[in-house]
Amino acid sequence: MDLSYNTSVFLHFQGYNLSNESVVPVFIFATLNYMIIIFCNLTLILTIVLNKSLHQPMHLFLVSLPINDLIGSSAFFLQLIKEIMTNSRTILFSTCATQAFFIHLYAATTVFILAAMAYDRYMAICNPLHYNTVMTKAHIIKIVTAVWTSCLALIAGLFILLLRLRFCRSEISHPYCENTTLLALVCDDTTINNIYGLFISALSQVIANATVFYTYLQILLACFRTKRSDTKAKALQTCATHLFVFLLMECLGLFSIISYRIKNIPPHVRRFIGVSTLIFPPTLNPIIYGLKTKEIREKVMIAFKKKLVLTRCTFS
Repeated sequence: MDLSYNTSVFLHFQGYNLSNESVVPVFIFATLNYMIIIFCNLTLILTIVLNKSLHQPMHLFLVSLPINDLIGSSAFFLQLIKEIMTNSRTILFSTCATQAFFIHLYAATTVFILAAMAYDRYMAICNPLHYNTVMTKAHIIKIVTAVWTSCLALIAGLFILLLRLRFCRSEISHPYCENTTLLALVCDDTTINNIYGLFISALSQVIANATVFYTYLQILLACFRTKRSDTKAKALQTCATHLFVFLLMECLGLFSIISYRIKNIPPHVRRFIGVSTLIFPPTLNPIIYGLKTKEIREKVMIAFKKKLVLTRCTFS
């Protein structure tokens, strides 16, 4: 069956093999998890956007992270919830390719955003005298634009190469659509696709990891050189939070890649590892940054207190 230019053809998932008793709990968990992700990330975005006092370099970088988390989680959860509700294991080829595109965009953009945030912390701690002159709003906009543009171009190239091929299979073994699972449906030579995929993966990992490693090494050295314990503690706390988020994303991604190359791993464990990258970071990121960043935490609390007062006045 040739699927190359027929985007209305349905593909078939192996599914999550849910029992009748587990369908409702899984549906409730997935829906609540997605609602929490939407609520927390939108709260973080609106808090930063609506408060001019938060229009600072680090917070402007931070806006991109929840936007990207909403893209990745929506691409995954909307299809998952639909699959559970309808008990359907089919997906349109065009829908599958779209989901795969946004999931890859989410993964690539995340590591670049976190690398840009590490650079911002490096400038703030290691070059405080030049920070305001270097990290201007115009410079930040250029960095953020470069991150999104480069990721869009790299991932677009990946799928342009993919969609030129001839598809002759329709069974998807992965719990969601991605480049690797779609390549498994191809009957043509995929050498160019594999080389390009490895190239952009290596490029993004080298740039992101090198940036984070260098900046945090310099930050640690600067912290050990300073004699002010309060400054050292604040810098280390800020960097530890950011480093935790970066390592979480990197470890989940690495475990996911390794799990699909080890045959002895049970299928349900492989599925869990595969979806963890799309569940845990989007859920934890806004909570971590919202609770750990004092300015954001205070603004959120003020907004909720005002909402509570207005609600009481309305019903009194």
